[in-house]
Amino acid sequence: MTFGIDRLLADAALRAPLEGKRVSLVAHPASVTADLTHSLDALIAAGVNVTSAFGPQHGLKGDKQDNMVETEDEIDPVLGIPVFSLYGEVRRPTAAMMDTADVFLFDLQDLGCRIYTFVTTLLYLLEEAAKSDKSVWVLDRPNPAGRPVEGTLLAPGQESFVGAAPMPMRHGLTMGEMGHWFVRHFDLDVDYRVIAMEGWEPDAAPGYGWPKDRIWINPSPNAASLNMARAYAGTVMIEGATLSEGRGTTRPLEVLFGAPDVDAKAVLAEMRAFAPEWRAGCALRECWFTPTFHKHVGELCHGLMIHAEGRFYDHQAFRPWRLQALAFKAIRRLYPDYEIWRDFPYEYELERLAIDVINGGPALREWVDDAASEAGDLERLAAIDEAQWREDVRGIMLY
Repeated sequence: MTFGIDRLLADAALRAPLEGKRVSLVAHPASVTADLTHSLDALIAAGVNVTSAFGPQHGLKGDKQDNMVETEDEIDPVLGIPVFSLYGEVRRPTAAMMDTADVFLFDLQDLGCRIYTFVTTLLYLLEEAAKSDKSVWVLDRPNPAGRPVEGTLLAPGQESFVGAAPMPMRHGLTMGEMGHWFVRHFDLDVDYRVIAMEGWEPDAAPGYGWPKDRIWINPSPNAASLNMARAYAGTVMIEGATLSEGRGTTRPLEVLFGAPDVDAKAVLAEMRAFAPEWRAGCALRECWFTPTFHKHVGELCHGLMIHAEGRFYDHQAFRPWRLQALAFKAIRRLYPDYEIWRDFPYEYELERLAIDVINGGPALREWVDDAASEAGDLERLAAIDEAQWREDVRGIMLY
């Protein structure tokens, strides 16, 4: 199959509208061509007049390990062009930044999850382009989580940098498709184009969204594997918990939880008893780890590893958002007084609990903490929202 960047480079007719234009690129380390040339270098080699570049969260180089670690603007020492940070002094491109180009190429590999901030960066770019009469082209890339949709919709008033609009946690779209939804949903008057992929088969084995002939490159430092990308719509919620998500290990965000004071084997048994159907589509393996940084640093943690890969993976059955909710619920049932929820300024949101910012509202936390709630209560909430989202995006899918 062929990604958007490779189609643009191979087809002079696709590049023709860029002639005589100043072009900017939004990119990160996974913004590479089929032969692993970075898109910035490849575009310049193809004769495109690149006059600036932008880096999202974690930076153009992807060197910022943790969340809320900002990147400064700089001048590229080789190319001599400005490289602006969209996770530094600003999250939204300023008028001065927008003045550096006429056409903005967006070439970010995404994970298919609402909280992954590249989605919000795309919205902010579209909104600023509409104000300044600029063009935005998405050079489309696969959604490695494929087409499945899961989770409740972000509630009104719960918008943040990790929640741009009323979409579910796992949205099932590519960035090119998401741009079309943003333009329609927010009624943006902007010149928007997608350089679509060719041959993407999101329902085909073995990748179910990720082509077997393309290697995996971390789009952010802790997105280290396809397994992580599949699990992320659930495991990202642990960022709002006192439990470890595996940061400080070699497999971050591939565990349901880890903690020095939780019996993972007992939690797994409680998960089986409470909602066994939510465990489908993957294998869960008891594990031990000692984080070298972040939560529980230097402490031996007992946890559960997710294997949404190989013979254990069932693409249609795997539901990571429900799986993570189930783990939280099992811990709450076993340890009623356990301080699950981490209270800190997540993504600079000072008033709301981090788990509520992450999940787009308090519904999941309230369900976990309600001793009387059943699996069916959360299932009904999610099923209604998932059906609404599928219907809403039906007309903007490109593949």
